[in-house]
Amino acid sequence: MKKIIVPVDFSEQSEYALKAAADLAKKHRSEILALHMLELNQAIISSSEGFHPEQTVFLLKLAEKRFNEFLNKPYLKGIDVTPIIKHFKVFSEVNEVAEKHGADLIIMGSHGSDGLKEIFIGSNAERVVRNANVPVLIIKEELQGFKVDRFVFASDFKEDSLPAFHKARDFAKMLSAELELVYINVPGDDFLSNKDAYQRINLFLTKANAGLQVEIYNDYSVERGILNYSESVSADLIGIPTHGRKGLSHFFMGSIGEDIANHSKIPVVTFKI
Repeated sequence: MKKIIVPVDFSEQSEYALKAAADLAKKHRSEILALHMLELNQAIISSSEGFHPEQTVFLLKLAEKRFNEFLNKPYLKGIDVTPIIKHFKVFSEVNEVAEKHGADLIIMGSHGSDGLKEIFIGSNAERVVRNANVPVLIIKEELQGFKVDRFVFASDFKEDSLPAFHKARDFAKMLSAELELVYINVPGDDFLSNKDAYQRINLFLTKANAGLQVEIYNDYSVERGILNYSESVSADLIGIPTHGRKGLSHFFMGSIGEDIANHSKIPVVTFKI
């Protein structure tokens, strides 16, 4: 892991993410790319009426000063930290920054969102998950040292999840974590008998060339099942494949990966399918 991106908005949640990034950076000698996105829009920056260029420069300098003060933390000593300031608050740009700099991981703090706000607005973390091609690690609470012993990876074990599984297995190996696989069985059209579930799982593991065991866990929904199972085994991290659906497809179908990232108190890492 060479480079880690951490979006910073000066909130306590973004500091939780920064601390987790610092723990990983020290272990793997990684560079942290601290990314701050301003609320300025193009009209403000380019307008010649009622707004002077020196005001824009002043706001940029003010943000830069506050950013540097925020990054002046004891836990970042000895770590290569590169501050990046973008002029727009467009969360799809996080993936663009990741691709431009060859980042391996995005770590983001989130407080989640619920109800109508979640349906019509969603959390910033959801937007990043939806657009990112690299794994996204979501941190909700302050951790006393980011160490992962038990890493639960939930999957439907269909063939299109193979790339996400390989990424999760590599991620677990990098963290020196025990990888636990789980299939959530739910009532309704998607219900499988144990025989059919293990048939699908064994075919998947054969194609993945993985000699691992998979737990079948029954619950009323996939989201509840993943959260309940992970809590029951005291997981330190939940891994989820995500399609990153956008537009009407996302509105009507949603994304289990985003929902888990939004509601889990346990850190969640998503892997794009």
